[in-house]
Amino acid sequence: MKWTICLLLAAGCSGPKIVSPQDMADTLKLKDYEPVSVFRLEEHHPSAAKFSAIDFHSHAYRKDEAGIREWVKILDDNNIEKVIVYTYAFGEEFDRLYDLFTGISDKFEVWCGLDMTQWDQPEFPDCALKELERCHDKGAGGVGELSDKGMGERISRSVREPGLHFNDPKFDALFEKCGELGMPVTIHNGDPIWMYEPLDAHNDGYMNAKEWWIDLSTPGMLDLDGVVEAFEECVARHPNTTFIACHLININHDYARLGAIMDRHPNLWIDISARHQETCITPRATKRFYETYQDRILFGTDNDPVTEMYHDQWRILETEDEHFYLKDQSYHWPMQGIGLSDGVLQKIYHDNAARLLSSRGQ
Repeated sequence: MKWTICLLLAAGCSGPKIVSPQDMADTLKLKDYEPVSVFRLEEHHPSAAKFSAIDFHSHAYRKDEAGIREWVKILDDNNIEKVIVYTYAFGEEFDRLYDLFTGISDKFEVWCGLDMTQWDQPEFPDCALKELERCHDKGAGGVGELSDKGMGERISRSVREPGLHFNDPKFDALFEKCGELGMPVTIHNGDPIWMYEPLDAHNDGYMNAKEWWIDLSTPGMLDLDGVVEAFEECVARHPNTTFIACHLININHDYARLGAIMDRHPNLWIDISARHQETCITPRATKRFYETYQDRILFGTDNDPVTEMYHDQWRILETEDEHFYLKDQSYHWPMQGIGLSDGVLQKIYHDNAARLLSSRGQ
């Protein structure tokens, strides 16, 4: 057995201490764990999407003209023809962002948020409906991203108190108007299952859950099942409105349930943004699901638009590489390539998004 000599500089230690490898393992912190694959396997590193892509989930990650122009260059290099920018915004802030992005490149389509500031006043929802129509007339292609992780849609993204779940009747007139205007609605429901599980030795997503954990003891908090049920009730209530559930409704741990929800609601689409790491750990099940629902799945990123991030998407979706780690991955488990076929890739990268966008207003 090999032993390591550690010089301990703490007070009271007069000399070296013998520390075994087992002792060192007991003191290793998760935040310091950076595994390196030992497998010598064939690797593939696509430098651009195999087919022209539409990124259906992004945000105003660049705040000035220089940054946006740099983003456009990265998009060109990666074969991305269009990006949907979710702003959460309305009023002057929406106008500013809309003018900024569309004034630089037609690659950007900018969506607005909902004005919920008067949600508890008698004039609601009339004031919100008026602002929604104004944003539509300005050029908003849809509404997004709304969010309910258990506490409901916030009045403001900085508010830490219960809001409204999307099956609340206060949303009805707004979602109906979105359908009339041909404005799809993108909603973030919940978070991955690990964030709702106890932070104990049995949580196999502990490395990420410790940062995004959701305390179910918080008054008014719904668990993941409750959030998904409220969302599905909303989708069922508004069959003439197109809904996009980002991040696979955060139930990719249960593809049978996700598929059943898709089957019940033809007005529902899903995007796969920011869940490549969560889905590629079950590559065969994920591939089967993508093949089955290939006509209503949208590609998206929802991450800082740097070259390495885009390259990670192509490697996971296009290749069958095994047991590799990403530079900035949140989890400490190995990635697996899903290896989608060309036909499925073409639809998820581009054709589904193009069909959805072209159908608005019809």
